[in-house]
Amino acid sequence: MNAHETIIASMPNTGRMLCPSCSGDRKKTDPTLSVTVYPDRRVYDCHHCGSNGVIPNQNIADYTKDWQTEQNKKIISIPTQLNQDQQVIRDFFHSRGVLIDDKTALPYMTTGIKFFRDIGNLPAIGFIYGTKNQPDAIKWRPLDRKSFSQDGAASEFYGLENITEENSETIVIVEGEADVVALASIGIVALSCPNGAPIRISAGRILPEDDKKYSYVWGSHELLDKAKKVILAVDGDSAGDALAEELARRIDRAKCWRTAYPDGMKDPTDVLQQMGADSLKDIINKSEAMPLKGVYSASEYTSKLFEIYEKGHGKGESTGIESVDDLFTIKEGQMSIVTGMPGSGKSEFIDQLVVNLAMQKKWKIAVASFENPPHIHLAKLCEKITGKPFFLGVTPRMTHREMMDAHAFINDHFCFLEQKDGNLSTIESIISRTKQAVQRLGVRALIIDPYNYIAPDRDENEHIQVSNLLTKVKSFAEAYGIHVFFIAHPAKMYPRDDGTYAVPKGMNISGSAAWFAKADVGITVHRGGEGVEIHCWKARFKWIGQIGMCLLNYDVPTGRYSEYTGANKPVKAADQWNNIKNEDLKF
Repeated sequence: MNAHETIIASMPNTGRMLCPSCSGDRKKTDPTLSVTVYPDRRVYDCHHCGSNGVIPNQNIADYTKDWQTEQNKKIISIPTQLNQDQQVIRDFFHSRGVLIDDKTALPYMTTGIKFFRDIGNLPAIGFIYGTKNQPDAIKWRPLDRKSFSQDGAASEFYGLENITEENSETIVIVEGEADVVALASIGIVALSCPNGAPIRISAGRILPEDDKKYSYVWGSHELLDKAKKVILAVDGDSAGDALAEELARRIDRAKCWRTAYPDGMKDPTDVLQQMGADSLKDIINKSEAMPLKGVYSASEYTSKLFEIYEKGHGKGESTGIESVDDLFTIKEGQMSIVTGMPGSGKSEFIDQLVVNLAMQKKWKIAVASFENPPHIHLAKLCEKITGKPFFLGVTPRMTHREMMDAHAFINDHFCFLEQKDGNLSTIESIISRTKQAVQRLGVRALIIDPYNYIAPDRDENEHIQVSNLLTKVKSFAEAYGIHVFFIAHPAKMYPRDDGTYAVPKGMNISGSAAWFAKADVGITVHRGGEGVEIHCWKARFKWIGQIGMCLLNYDVPTGRYSEYTGANKPVKAADQWNNIKNEDLKF
């Protein structure tokens, strides 16, 4: 064990610490390394530099079923006797160009002497989360330099106490507490994000493993749901852009507007300092709707055209199975239609893909599975995670410890949309509950399995009903940046002369040709003569997939799919497709 690991292994309980790899190079002194303590290992992950790994514990106690009992955590006391020195607060902000008078409705703040790591005790200003009498957290910064410390853990928007019935129609969200005060000084009520902008981003988006950091959106979902307009006046840099995208994904992109700042300025405080109050008000009022509306010339998209010319469009996320990736990948904002004969394993196949996404890409998954009760579905997911059967059988069963580890992983990455009132779910109720899951957990994929359990609209024929339903699902996927796997059974099919069945595809799905027309990716799982056939019968975008077929192994005891290892070596998807019988090509 090296010195780096020794420091991490010294942590007795789950928590956060300074990262041994990058803290010495950073001006900020906030702990960025999260360490999760399990009975047999410590899992660490730095949210700044990306350093991560697993350290096995030595000489651990025997496993017991109550290992998940919450461990004692270090409690940071939050002072309740607060000293709000108004003059100190005024001077602090006046030095930054923010003029505060007695009529300004300020969010909660306090002042005092605070200890900062590597600096010592310094006069500081504190931003209070919660109420003055019962603060949930206080974020501190020195009066004369840039550093940060925190009592407790801020888990909601800052500035909520100033939102009233009268001013809640339009909500302004900024990145930091100081920007809330800057806007308050010119009569604009705003909220700030407790965690600021994401530290790590990829392709302009936050990383899936950081999804839970934005659960504070769910804490204010009633307020945000009622608002008619949400202005995202976060910083005008790459991290601010990623934050705006994530907030819009969780809030409802259709009601979100984005503030653009002049060159050389990146936030409201900069504008107030350099251009004054009137200019800041004007910039906030001229924020533009995030979903583009109307008719635009080709020049509006020139920069995006150049970007894909230089860098390519890229692919979706890997399915975790190489031969399937040759057929299709998985992209947020799209809808995959999945079909197959009864008992073909289509639900098991999609479960395999989302488990792979959760394990490899840290995606969060919402499941609306009507044929599998949640506890049965949990058992199946445990099998795919552990690679062992849940129940006794011919192969060794997973241990209690392996089951609980798998359950903990599922609890972190999956949620289940169960209708417990005895009524059929409507597509509106599924979408509504998934919106909650996006706000609370940052869900990136939804499974709807199967279609025929969704309550029909009695006023529509089935074709129109299916078409409208898929339009709603597709629009929801695009607006909230999630991938939807929609499983639907084919209409009754009849055997051929040799007793085999043709491969059902999009036009064979019961109810409407819209199943084919509105799919971004069309997938069939089919039990063939050898192995399991995975067919891709539609790929709307060639950079996501191609028409073809591949073979996979299916392990019955564990429900796992894997690369085909039969006697006939698989060939490329496009070549395999050419070998399918002509009648199978008929839709």
